[in-house]
Amino acid sequence: MITKNTTIGELLVVFPECAPILMEIGMHCLGCPSSQAETLEEAAFVHGLDPDLLVEKINAAKNAMGK
Repeated sequence: MITKNTTIGELLVVFPECAPILMEIGMHCLGCPSSQAETLEEAAFVHGLDPDLLVEKINAAKNAMGK
């Protein structure tokens, strides 16, 4: 289960298919070294997003893909 405390680096390892979701909402620095250690909550705040909604969207996509 993905949580607000999951880092972007961890997320991309366990669910690489989420990259288009993150890009779609403006997170274009997925490969940046600093973003790899950033939690989803931190990234959401930087981009003016609700972290709970972001995690919900990611988990819904993950579940829809049977992951």
